[in-house]
Amino acid sequence: GAEFSKAMRELGLRQLVTAYRSPRQNAHAERVIGTIRRECLDHMIILGEKHARHLLTDFAAYYNADRALQALHGDAPESRRTAPPGTGDLVAVPHLGGLHHSYRRAA
Repeated sequence: GAEFSKAMRELGLRQLVTAYRSPRQNAHAERVIGTIRRECLDHMIILGEKHARHLLTDFAAYYNADRALQALHGDAPESRRTAPPGTGDLVAVPHLGGLHHSYRRAA
């Protein structure tokens, strides 16, 4: 309600109101919120607001830089370099305390 709207304004966010009971109007928001919930928050015990912000910041960094997306043909939103096969051992890089991993070739 009004308290939420005030908090949004204080954060510098603009509120976009959708029609009542029209879930298809905000499909993109629903999709990303579902992804965050399924791939991050459902696997964590949140210890407070500071902890939640830290987890969400780490997840956003992982999602944008390292998570392979089918729509981008296996690339991440922030395109990354890939090493040719067989140029070194694979090294696992843990994200979110080991919940997710990305893999790189060792130099």
